[in-house]
Order: sequence, then structure tokens, then C-alpha cells
Amino acid sequence: MPNLLDKIIIIDVEATCWEGAPPACMESDIIEIGICLLDIQTGEITDNRGILVKPDRSVVSPFCTELTTITPEMVAQDGISFKEACSILRKEYVSQKRVWASFGAYDLKQFQRQCAAMGVGFPFGPSHINVKTLFALKNKLGHEEGMAGALKMLDIPLKGTHHRGVDDAYNIAKILHRILNN
Repeated sequence: MPNLLDKIIIIDVEATCWEGAPPACMESDIIEIGICLLDIQTGEITDNRGILVKPDRSVVSPFCTELTTITPEMVAQDGISFKEACSILRKEYVSQKRVWASFGAYDLKQFQRQCAAMGVGFPFGPSHINVKTLFALKNKLGHEEGMAGALKMLDIPLKGTHHRGVDDAYNIAKILHRILNN
């Protein structure tokens, strides 16, 4: 159970990807952790950043770069290890004591898979909010909507570049804030 209920950590990851099946001997690696904090009382979104992560088990494909704008050069130059990124989440965002949220279950599952495969401790506590499902339930949709569609339904302009973790985390925080306050 979380100890701190003042802010929700919003996470959006981008991972290595390919058009079609992954090449032999490659598995998806997180290459960006988009993060921000949503203040429960004020709705203020703070500490928004993207942490670039060097992939260990794959490479950034041209398809991945086209989708995310993240290049192999960016992760080589500015990326840190996955273990170090998880340490930043724990230390700077107090991630094991706060509720955290993502849009859908992908981010949760990708962290679980990668932590298990690499022997890195899971950086989050057990309280996870699936904003995608919550949005569908709140709006009685009968199906889940993508992030861009949810923003459009709420008449919230998309900030930044879709499929960049840093920008998507901010946009997800806007959606969650609206859900919590309406």
C-alpha cells in the first residue's frame, strides 16, 4: 500500500520495436521512460522528463525511430542503463511509496518483463492505475480508447510528439486529472 498519496507518478515508456516480428535474438527494451508527477490537490503537473535508456537486448530500428523520433545515436549518447533509470525512479520520484499510473497495461508488463529478465528490482509499489481502462469505464464506452482519442474526446490538445514518453506522460496526466475531477 502506498505511503504517499499527495501525487501520482505518471509513466509512459517507449521500447524498441519493429515492423512485424522482432528479428531473431532481439527482445523489446525500454529506450525512454517518460515521467511526471500529478498533484492530487492542485492538478499541477511537475517533474516532467524523459529518461533515455540504452537498450541491452536489441537495437533501435528505423521503424522505431520513425514512430518515436528516438534515434540509435540519441540513446548511445544520452542513454543510461536500465538499472540506473530504475534507481532514479526510486530515489527521485519515491516510486515505491506512491501510486503510479500508465495508459494501458503495456508499461506495467514491459517493466515486469525487463526487470525479471535483467535481474533488476521492480521500481514501483503495487498500486497501479490503468488510465486507459479507467477512462473507458468513467465514460461508459464499452471499449478502450487510445490516448490520442481520449484527449480528443476530452477536448484537450495533444502536447508535444505522440509516442515520445516525455510528452505522452504529460498528456496522460491531463487525462487522469480530468477523470479524477469530473
